[in-house]
Amino acid sequence: MSDTSYLRWPFFEARHAQLQAQLDAWAAQHIRQEHEQDVDQACRELVVQLGAAGWLAHAIAGCAFGGAGESIDTRSICLIRETLARHSGLADFVFAMQGLGSGAISLFGNQAQQEEYLGRVVRGTAIAAFALSEPDAGSDVAAMQCTAQYVEDVDGGHYLLNGEKTWISNGGIADFYVLFARSGEAPGAKGISAFIVDAGLPGFEIAERISVIAPHPLARLRLNNCRIPARRRIGEAGQGFKVAMATLDVFRTSVAAAALGFARRALDEALSRATARRMFGQVLADFQLTQAKLAQMATDIDAAALLTYRAAWQRDQGERITKEAAMAKWTATETAQRVIDAAVQIFGGLGVQSDSPVERLYREIRALRIYEGASEVQQLIIARELLKAK
Repeated sequence: MSDTSYLRWPFFEARHAQLQAQLDAWAAQHIRQEHEQDVDQACRELVVQLGAAGWLAHAIAGCAFGGAGESIDTRSICLIRETLARHSGLADFVFAMQGLGSGAISLFGNQAQQEEYLGRVVRGTAIAAFALSEPDAGSDVAAMQCTAQYVEDVDGGHYLLNGEKTWISNGGIADFYVLFARSGEAPGAKGISAFIVDAGLPGFEIAERISVIAPHPLARLRLNNCRIPARRRIGEAGQGFKVAMATLDVFRTSVAAAALGFARRALDEALSRATARRMFGQVLADFQLTQAKLAQMATDIDAAALLTYRAAWQRDQGERITKEAAMAKWTATETAQRVIDAAVQIFGGLGVQSDSPVERLYREIRALRIYEGASEVQQLIIARELLKAK
């Protein structure tokens, strides 16, 4: 059982500790530690499970659509991601993508869009995806090449979407995608719009499924004159960059929380191993080298947690957290990588045995240092914010 004393920090309210305890107990009972080889099916089942149990209510905004509140509570989604990540990387992935994939609709969608999609997301009857990255436009969103050409018609107009998206989580299993394309109102970031694209539309195809070291559904999408009614545009034309960044701002801090979940699980496993493994007439934990390693792991986790929940608390107070979220994401993901590596070292040969807990964590953590802004990008954001304030 991981240390939960951090829940007594002043960042949290009593309801947050209750939420964490309830989810932890539920996850221990319902989430398998290992998933079958069919990752797509495992994700579909987890979406249904999380929806039926009510946890997805925290991933959207709007009580009228089944949400836990009128706005997304950042501390709640962080605690949920941390707790799920400690139990299962795939369960964390599923929860996160339901929130990220529908976040733009929560924040900027009109009532008709929210009524059509958000309730299904909460119930777990529709799988959401967020389609921003392209082969030559990852962190540099303004380099986007996918186009959306507006065409007048008697039904209020439509857009023809052309281009590719890649590294799209839930690609191939999603029921709808919030997709960003260059609509041409202005050069650079000001000429991008956001659209809801239902899976299976003519001109929309899954061009390639992408395999990664920690299996998750990922795909490259191709659009060829895919016709999208103008009523499926989210927000105003040319607002897409703002929509994307605001959505990422909500969920970036939760990436740090997921990393914390992985790190805490690694520390738990390392403590169990160190206190049980006998060598040279004593247990591994009796060696000062092991004690130093465990101390470093625990201290680094607490430092990352302080940054993570500071950012979450600040956002829930209505503050702008561009710098703080970047600090949290960078620190927590890099910390988790070091903590998990140390756990593997403590386990020795068993640490690199396929599908052992720390080996799975070793594979799970690597992507978090890249997606939703690589560590290097977070450093640039922090420096930019510091220089702005001068």
